[in-house]
Amino acid sequence: MWRGLLLKGTTCLQQVSAQSFLRQRHFSSQCFRPLTCRFLHKLREIPCIPKLKGTDHFLSHNLIRNYKKDAKSTVEFPLSPITVTDIKQYLRSKDIPFHDGYSCLHIPSIFINPSTRKDSFSLFIDKTTGQFLCKDTLVEGSWEDLQDCLEVMQKDEEDSLSPRVLLGYPESLEEQEERERELREVQGIWSSSVPFTDLQDEEAQLIKTMYQITKISNATLKRFGVRLFKPTKCLVFPWFGGPDSSLKGIKLLSAQRIDAEKVTYNEATVPKSCSYFNLFGLPLVSRMDSEVVVTGSELDALAVSQGTGLPSVALPRGVSCLPPALLPYLEQFKRVTLWLGGDIRSWEASKIFSRKLGLRRCTLVRPGEFHPCPLEALSQGKNLSRILKASIPAAHKSIVSFKQLREDVYGELMNTDQVAGVKWTRFPELTRILKGHRKGELTVFTGPTGSGKTTFISELALDLCMQGVNTLWGSFEINNVRLAKIMLTQFAMQRLEENLEQYDFWADKFEELPLYFMTFHGQQNIKTVLDTMQHAVYLYDINHVIIDNLQFMMGQENLSVDKFAVQDHIIGVFRKFATNNSCHVTLIIHPRKEEDDRELQTASIFGSAKASQEADNVLILQEKKLVTCPGRRSLQVTKNRFDGDVGIFPLDFIKSSLTFSTPIKGKLKLRKVTAKPENEEEVQEKGNNVTLKKDQGKKEKVTNTAKASQAVKSPVNGSGKAK
Repeated sequence: MWRGLLLKGTTCLQQVSAQSFLRQRHFSSQCFRPLTCRFLHKLREIPCIPKLKGTDHFLSHNLIRNYKKDAKSTVEFPLSPITVTDIKQYLRSKDIPFHDGYSCLHIPSIFINPSTRKDSFSLFIDKTTGQFLCKDTLVEGSWEDLQDCLEVMQKDEEDSLSPRVLLGYPESLEEQEERERELREVQGIWSSSVPFTDLQDEEAQLIKTMYQITKISNATLKRFGVRLFKPTKCLVFPWFGGPDSSLKGIKLLSAQRIDAEKVTYNEATVPKSCSYFNLFGLPLVSRMDSEVVVTGSELDALAVSQGTGLPSVALPRGVSCLPPALLPYLEQFKRVTLWLGGDIRSWEASKIFSRKLGLRRCTLVRPGEFHPCPLEALSQGKNLSRILKASIPAAHKSIVSFKQLREDVYGELMNTDQVAGVKWTRFPELTRILKGHRKGELTVFTGPTGSGKTTFISELALDLCMQGVNTLWGSFEINNVRLAKIMLTQFAMQRLEENLEQYDFWADKFEELPLYFMTFHGQQNIKTVLDTMQHAVYLYDINHVIIDNLQFMMGQENLSVDKFAVQDHIIGVFRKFATNNSCHVTLIIHPRKEEDDRELQTASIFGSAKASQEADNVLILQEKKLVTCPGRRSLQVTKNRFDGDVGIFPLDFIKSSLTFSTPIKGKLKLRKVTAKPENEEEVQEKGNNVTLKKDQGKKEKVTNTAKASQAVKSPVNGSGKAK
């Protein structure tokens, strides 16, 4: 869907891959309390999900295919970004009527004959990107495509165009084979799965216990088309779409018990997540429905539908992303309630997604002890309709009172670990100081020239990206190929040039990371970079942007203006961007020139004090240039606005994998670079001299003490003689 988005392009981004198609969710043992001991005993007897073979290799098919260059991975940014005002003016100039929707403009479809079109406004134009979609024919493309079509219609004096006029990007043979293989997988798994109504009661109850859906009726599961894939005990959620409502894909949910207190749920999609745009539950929504509940998982959508009777849909990627391609399907609703879960992360996602959907029609269910996720609320016997009525409007005034903030404050106090952000797994000492990586913050990072700033920050960002943080890289010093090579080496933890036979394996896994690159290189204008960042946040829900480095942002600015004033302006722009878009921005700034034997300080950051003042975190990569042996580098945190903790810890650089690691405490000793002694006799002679000097020092100290004691016992007269 919306394939033209990747073909004609709307942003200067290079996508390494789509988001990971495998997600995990953990549930504590408290969720199992309502379950009977009988089914808990059987749950413990269920083994881990085995690996699939044959036509059932949906969990691993991405790991065995050969590497191929994706022609659609590079997306270009238009020279003049389109605005909603430009779109409206153009439509008026062509005498095309339009309705101003929440996130899209609605116009009559030009791909349907006027005699059958009637008054249907079924073509949707995204206000932010200009992308269009005809819901009746599923024709899609960029704003430039739509303009070309309208110009052709006007020139040929036609009332409509054939849907085949936009053929899109021609598929290569490999892409066609992959698409056909995925379709065969979908059909094979779906035909092999069985409805819950065809299962024996004991087997159906056991499966429901595994997935904590004992309160979900078989009638609800049948209405949504949920099935069971018996070979792996996976739940199968279908994706029906297109004019003929055919099966386009599936999502599978598997359960795996880690220990007696925790069960992990893994999700996999076919096709992979970059091509999976399923609003689960949408086929059950009527054209007359004006209210919908948007959830973060398919099971939550089932719970809302059964508990309230309201239309409910589930986002294909949970709380990590709301693809703009889905916005046209949500335009018909005057009220959209976002109930994405029961934790802080889902609450943050609700506030971000409401901006895309339109603040004036969105209400949010605030998570808390009395407002868990829909499935848990149904299991606990709570009134889901009452929880929905307690939802709060997404739109807010400029001034609020503590009464409005009270629940937010309580939520942060109750979920301190989640509020602290995403934890680093490769840098536990950094997690101990900063507590985590949080959205909406600005981090300033500096270090001496040649100390490894880019290498370190790439591993830092890779650590977060591997945990699902959508990342956008803006590298203006080194090109994207070299940067991707560094990150791939860090990802594989080995030199792949020495193991080329493993390249395809690691490259395929690396593709699954939610990682994107700007295609800029060298000096760039700040406005162009900011437009690209804004577009990436809207399109890919970017959570972390890295800018390497600030000095390259200053090259295209007005040379007549003071460079410090220009730098302050750019820092202020990035600060505002991070706050308004709830996106973490890491800004690399070169330091002033310092002596080699002096450590850098916060004041060493190039420019005025605005950089350190605006930053929430200040990190300095220290390097002792006059010291050899491992441990010459260290990372110092000089500012931490979250809780004030600062500190420094040593780093070891592992050249074989281009990674940094924290050395073992107590075993690291720095030594200065000095001339080595010639032989062992010289070392022994120096040791004897040191011992002799120590003995002489002790004797002198004893003599001085005795003289002082004698002076106290014998007072001295005015002439200096003793009485």
